[in-house]
Formats: sequence, structure tokens, C-alpha cells
Amino acid sequence: MRAYAIRRLLALIPTLLFASLIVFITVRLIPGDVIDLMLSQNDISADKKSRAQLEAALGLDTPVHWQYLRWVGAILFEGSLGRSLWQNTPVTELIAQRMPITFELGFLALLVALCVALPVGIWAAIRQDTMGDYLGRSFSILMLAVPSFWMGTLVMVFPSIWWGWSPDIQFVAFHVDPLRNLGQMMPPAIILGCALSAVTMRMTRTMMLEVLRQDYVRTAWAKGLNERLVVIRHALRNALIPVVTLIGLQAPILIGGAVIMEQIFVIPGTGLMLLDAVSQRDYPIVTGVFLIVGVAVQLINLIVDLSYGFLDPKVRYR
Repeated sequence: MRAYAIRRLLALIPTLLFASLIVFITVRLIPGDVIDLMLSQNDISADKKSRAQLEAALGLDTPVHWQYLRWVGAILFEGSLGRSLWQNTPVTELIAQRMPITFELGFLALLVALCVALPVGIWAAIRQDTMGDYLGRSFSILMLAVPSFWMGTLVMVFPSIWWGWSPDIQFVAFHVDPLRNLGQMMPPAIILGCALSAVTMRMTRTMMLEVLRQDYVRTAWAKGLNERLVVIRHALRNALIPVVTLIGLQAPILIGGAVIMEQIFVIPGTGLMLLDAVSQRDYPIVTGVFLIVGVAVQLINLIVDLSYGFLDPKVRYR
């Protein structure tokens, strides 16, 4: 397993290089130019001299491929993701301030998704074609059909109109006031988690139905074992491998949904910073955030692959 994990970690390098190259070039193809934005905001006449001076000061006076090589070299030799073009603050410092908030939202959303999807999916499988099964499947279809950003907008608008209540938009860190922080983070986490639980719930039900029809499960039933023992020890463990794979594949969706939820609920996480950076054409922040997110997604998928050996002893890593 150790050799397999090392090979996977080494394989991250070319993947991240290729992904960073795409992001580095794509973000510069967005209509509009950061130099034009700065000149218009500072009310400076956009003559060639002032533009050239600003480009030189920001390091944008060289071709794109040289900018990319310089950025990669700074990461490899200095551990730096560059500086914000607007704030002149190290990107690593900005991400370090915002990333824990995004990870907290993502973790809470994933926790909500698993707490909803696994029990409902298991119950729907062992009580197939009952009222509970129909309700569970209907709930999953509803969550698939309803966009999470629409639900978030409703939560922000209608409670304030009907009951005079709206989520707190003054962010409080967890270490300052845990209860107030959770009270602020749970509404977007529940919305995002319910949206993610739909596919996981259907996958859990399908795999449980398949495993419950296997001969070894029928033998366990024939021996007179307790239902809970049969379901948890014999069926659930073997049914979880595709479910865990699906959870790993949902990591990018979870991060993308967190960006939208942060925008709606005014949560100062990485997603809100990314949207501001895109609107301001702050290239170092955009590329830095995407690089960190890419590393996080790759590590999550590595953890998912390594978990197969714990769920199924027959899995061998080579």
C-alpha cells in the first residue's frame, strides 16, 4: 500500500502541472484586462507610458509562457504562489485565511449528505417497495431536480419576508463562538448536503439490493442471524465500495457548490474570494486557488482508493 500511495502522489505532479497550465492560460483569455481595470479605477489616463509602467510593476510585461515558468519556479523553489495584483499580499496568506472556512462548509455538507443518504438508502433497500422506499426515492428525485442555489436563495429571501429572520451575514469564526459559527454554517451546509445526498442515496439503495441477493447473505438469513447483524456486517461493508467511489467523485461538485453557497450566504471563504478575483482579473489568486483545490481533490481521491483495502480485504495494491 505504501508503494501504491507513493506512486499516486508522484502521479499528481504531471496532473497538477497540466491543470495549472490550462487555468493559467484560460484565466487570461477572460474578456477584460486587469491593467484597464486599474487604470479606470485610479482615474489615470490610459496612455502607453502609464500602461507600460503598470505592466512592468505587476510583472505582466513578459509573454505568458515566461510568466507561467516564473510562477512554477516560485512554487518549486520558494513555495510561493505569487502576490495579489490588487492587494500586493501573498496569495498563500490569503488562501490560508479563507481555505479553512471553505473546508468547514464542505465537511459539514458532506456530513449532512452521508447522514441522510446512508440511512435512507439502506432502509429503502431492506424495505423495498414499501412506503418508506417510495418516500426515499421521491426525496432523492426531488433533490436532483431542485437546484441548490435556488433553495439557498429561497432560504435567504422568504424567511426574512414571512418571519423577519435571515441568516447571520456577519461571519464568526469557530474558535471565537462555536455555536454561532455552526448556526451560520449549517443552513448552507444542509442545502448543499441534501443536494449531494440524492445520488449517494440512490447508489446506496441499488448496491444494497444487489448485495442482499447474494448467496452468502441468504445463508446468513437462513442461519437465523439478527437483521441488524446481517445488514451491517455482511451486506453494508460490501455495498460501500461503489458508494465511497461516488463520494470521491463528488468532491469537485462539493467544492463548486461551496462557491455558490458562499456567495449566497456571504461566507468569506475561498469561493467568495475566487469570484472577487475573477471579476478583478487577479490572476495569481485565481491560479493559486485552483491549484490548491486541485491538490485537495486529488488527495481526496487517493484516500478513497486507499479505503478500498479496509472495506474489502480481497483488494490488493500493487
